[in-house]
Amino acid sequence: MIDRASVEAVLNAIPDPETGKGLIDAGVPKGLMVAEDRAGFVIEVPANRTAAYAPVRDAAEAALKAMPGMARVSVVLTAETAPVGRKASLSPAAVDQGRAKAPVPTDRPAHVKRVLAVASGKGGVGKSTVAVNLAAALARSGLSVGILDADVYGPSLPTMLGLSGQPAYEDGAIVPHTAHGLKAMSVGLLTKSDDAMIWRGPMASQAITQMLTQTRWGTEDAPLDVLVVDLPPGTGDVQLTLIQKTPLDGAVIVSTPQEVALADARRAHTLFQRVKTPTLGLIENMSGDVFGRGGAEAEAGRLGVDYLGDLPLDASLRQAGDAGAPLAEGEIAARFDAVAAKVAQKLGL
Repeated sequence: MIDRASVEAVLNAIPDPETGKGLIDAGVPKGLMVAEDRAGFVIEVPANRTAAYAPVRDAAEAALKAMPGMARVSVVLTAETAPVGRKASLSPAAVDQGRAKAPVPTDRPAHVKRVLAVASGKGGVGKSTVAVNLAAALARSGLSVGILDADVYGPSLPTMLGLSGQPAYEDGAIVPHTAHGLKAMSVGLLTKSDDAMIWRGPMASQAITQMLTQTRWGTEDAPLDVLVVDLPPGTGDVQLTLIQKTPLDGAVIVSTPQEVALADARRAHTLFQRVKTPTLGLIENMSGDVFGRGGAEAEAGRLGVDYLGDLPLDASLRQAGDAGAPLAEGEIAARFDAVAAKVAQKLGL
C-alpha cells in the first residue's frame, strides 16, 4: 500500500528550482492526494515559470510511477492567472475563454449509447438523491444503466448505494462497482470517506476525465444503454470538462419550488443551451407544504422545456439514501418510474 509519508519522501528528493529545497519543504505540491495505489497533485506557478517547472513535473511523475505498487499518477502543471502581488485583470480574450462554448467533438465513453447529465444550479436541492433514484428507475425498466458521481468535492454515491472499497483494474481499465442493478463509479471510492478533496479545477477536471473515459462501463457484446452523470451544483470546471469530453444526449435539472433555487436552475439551463445540450426537463424536488409547490412547473413553462414531475419531501427517500439502497416500491418509487419513462423516451431508449 502506498502511504502519504513515502510519497512525500519521494517528492522531497526532487529539488525546487526556485528555492533549492525539496518539493514538499518548498510547498510546491498543491492538493496532494494519496490513496492505496495512486497519488496526484497540482503544481501552480506564475505563467512565466511554467517552462522551468515542466521538468519538475516530469521528474515528480516519473519518481512516483517508479514506486512499488503505484498504479496511477496525476501531476498537473498549471499557471496562475497573474503574478503574485499584482492584481489580476482579465483581457477580452481571457474573458471569452471562460465562456462556455459548444462541445469539442469527441467520442462518448466506449460502449455507452447515451449520456444523461443530472444537474442543479444550487446545492442542497436533492440532486444526488434524484440522480441515484432516477438511475435505479431506469434500470428497473430493463435498461442497462451506469452512474458516475462527478461531484468530486462532495461525493455521495458510495453512501447512497452502500458501496465501499476501491474498484479493481483490469487491462488498464477501471472495473466499476455494481449495486442495485447499476454500474457505479465515484471519486469517493478512491479516497477515505473523511478525506477533504482540496483540489483546484485542473485536478478535479482530470479526475472526471479519467473516471469517464477509463471506466469499463460496457462491452461490445453488452453496451450500456445510458450513463447517468451526477454533476456538482453550479456551472464550473467539472460541467465544462464533461461537456468537452463527451457528447451529452440530454440534461435533467433538479430544483426545489423556491425562487432562490429556480434562479440557479435557469443558469444551469442557460449553460446547456450555450453548449447545445438539450434540457430534457425540470424536476421539482421537496415539493409540498414546507417549500411550496408548483415553482418548477411554472419555470419549465417560462423556459420552454418539459416538466418531468414533482417529488414530495418524504422521510422514506432520505432513509433509503442513508441506508444505501434506492427506493424500489411505494408511491415515491412509482413517481421516479414515471419520470424515468419520460426520460427514456426522450433519449430514444
